[in-house]
Amino acid sequence: MWIRKCYVDDQSDIQSPIPNCISSNEEFYPPPQSARELEVENRLREMADKNAKKLGLSRRGFLQTSCGMAAAMICFNEVFGRTYEVDPVEALEPAAFKEAWPKGDFIFDNQTHHIDVETGWFEKTQAGRDAAAFLRRFRPQEQTTIKSLEALNETHYIKELFFDSDTVMSIISGVPSSSWKEDNILPPDKMVKTRNEVNAWAQSQRMLSHGLMRPNFGPSELDEMDRQVAQLKIDSWKLYPGAEIGKGAWWVDDEKNTYPFWQKTRKLGIRNICIHKGLPLGLFNEEHCHPRDIEKAARDFPDLNFIIYHSAFHPTAKRKEGTENDPQYIPWISELMDIVKRNHFKNVFFELGSTWNATSGARPEVAMHLFGQLLNMGVEDQIIWGTDSIWGGSPQSQIERFRRFQIRDDVAEKFGYKKLTPEIKAKVFGLNAARIYKLDVKARRNAIDNDKIAMAKQEYQENPAPSNTQFGWVWREGGARA
Repeated sequence: MWIRKCYVDDQSDIQSPIPNCISSNEEFYPPPQSARELEVENRLREMADKNAKKLGLSRRGFLQTSCGMAAAMICFNEVFGRTYEVDPVEALEPAAFKEAWPKGDFIFDNQTHHIDVETGWFEKTQAGRDAAAFLRRFRPQEQTTIKSLEALNETHYIKELFFDSDTVMSIISGVPSSSWKEDNILPPDKMVKTRNEVNAWAQSQRMLSHGLMRPNFGPSELDEMDRQVAQLKIDSWKLYPGAEIGKGAWWVDDEKNTYPFWQKTRKLGIRNICIHKGLPLGLFNEEHCHPRDIEKAARDFPDLNFIIYHSAFHPTAKRKEGTENDPQYIPWISELMDIVKRNHFKNVFFELGSTWNATSGARPEVAMHLFGQLLNMGVEDQIIWGTDSIWGGSPQSQIERFRRFQIRDDVAEKFGYKKLTPEIKAKVFGLNAARIYKLDVKARRNAIDNDKIAMAKQEYQENPAPSNTQFGWVWREGGARA
């Protein structure tokens, strides 16, 4: 019933710049394509055919351009209501798109993964062949063979993030497992290897890396913390309280079993704690994915930053009693908001990975209420940009959507929401994360603008080949999990 989105797109006659269904990163069950998502897809097919002919392009070629992105936004607005600021002329004139939306933001993606794309994708699909051509161009010694697949996947990650999007820095993240060697696709050593290789290739600091902390493994894991900090020089921690590994799921505020780890990381000088909350797939303990345990821990350790990944969003959770008809209630995010509001926390952050992609592509009014409430809470400095790519393909679609996203006037007036200003968007895109990671944005930008990746990207932009696909999983009736 699940299949990778990249294989669905290869069989489809349309690869939309805005995803035409919700794709899962394996942390939640992907819902079927909705009627409105299908309507957007059908409208875009007609508009793409019409505009492509005027520009002398194929439909696929048109949808890979900025005009294709504008067309997708226009069709989305027609179906879902005005969500994105886009002018019809942008769907026909590439220069209009570029002039209206200059790209000078410091975009720092705090949730990324490189995944093992199967060799068949590189060899048998058009998007895969385009990616392989890119890889041969910039790393000609690599071939699409099983032997070099790991290197190809790492390089494809670089293509999706740094060549096909305006992302300038990223953090690579991992997944939970009981063993680093037997059952983990991206253990701490491999994450750090990717970070170091990308930075060495770029000759600048393009990437940071998480380490993985597992308090439910007991005191022996304290030594593993020492190793990751001293030997791997990790930049922050990623944790999964709901993962049923080791001694089972655990709580962030467990004074006996978890607090020694907060005390340890304080001594080691790692202050940023990235915690998976929400999105509880079957292999996670759903109860322990709820953010209720953040309150006491954040109060007891005010010098640590608790960065709540996915902002604790649970798209299929049962609504809290009394919220059945409340459009402002967002399952589990609202509970996290309540925790932050009543404690006036400045050390709890709302990370957007998967949450922004899903809501902005299929539930825009949820996205409007999310940002409207956060802005009214006065926590614009506590929203962290993350895309969960490359599960979600290149981040560019998410970036363009956020640039042009606005809380609709009728929603803002009814609920008294502030609007998203360019200054606030700049904070979300990267300035907030740069602050907590103590990055000098001006110095980083100067180095990145002239590094090896930037120079290679200039050449690539002469003939770009974005995939317009995602590598996570989607629901297909009668399909098979590939």
